[in-house]
Amino acid sequence: MFKNTPFDMTGKTVLITGSSGGLGGRFAELMAGAGANLILAARNADNPRLLVLQQQLGERVRVERVALDVSSQDSVASVMADTCNETNGIDVLINNAGIAEPASAIDTDEALWNRVIDTNLNGAWLMAREFARQKINNKSAGVIVNITSVLAHRVISGVLPYAVSKAGLEQMTKALAVEWARHNIRVNSLAPGYIVTDMNRDYLQSEAAQPMIKAIPQRRVGEPKDLDGALLLLASEASAFMTGSTVVVDGGHMQASL
Repeated sequence: MFKNTPFDMTGKTVLITGSSGGLGGRFAELMAGAGANLILAARNADNPRLLVLQQQLGERVRVERVALDVSSQDSVASVMADTCNETNGIDVLINNAGIAEPASAIDTDEALWNRVIDTNLNGAWLMAREFARQKINNKSAGVIVNITSVLAHRVISGVLPYAVSKAGLEQMTKALAVEWARHNIRVNSLAPGYIVTDMNRDYLQSEAAQPMIKAIPQRRVGEPKDLDGALLLLASEASAFMTGSTVVVDGGHMQASL
């Protein structure tokens, strides 16, 4: 469908962290549909979702599964070294791994804070740094897409570490874009609004969520497919003159009054 257009990903290798989650799976389907080969990364490489994705998408493109703990420097270095040796490197890194553990600020203990920050922010930094080292050493171009959140820009109660981690990730996106532009490495971020996944489906369908949904100008929450256009733009050569940018996909949520 995207053949011979700037959105064509044929021949590219894309590594997606957090591939076993709802958004990760959709991202994998999108990238495969554009022709990219995939490296699906999750803490458990034998996660049933990864196995299904590999079976389904492997009919069209090359699909590999890897066990990866983004919060571990040793795990990140090992996976990146292995993929470089086996696939001649990664062209696009999608930093999608993330967790959210709701709690009031006063009840957020150090362990909870560290879990969220280590995965959402430190993990993205470790992945980006190792990716850039390989690109710079090989003198090859690369693309990083950091998955942030509308909560990097506006906040709600009960998600302090998550909001802080996503805001930090957006600032990191800008800083890395400035430093690595001269190496032909582009770094952008995608900030979804409220997107229905298995993790939040029950809440978004509850009465408690209805006032928030009514405050969204489009009067609905998003589906994973609503992120397709923005992600493909940022991952492909269609965004060749973009770096340090954030694309917000939120149904107008950020424009609505608090």
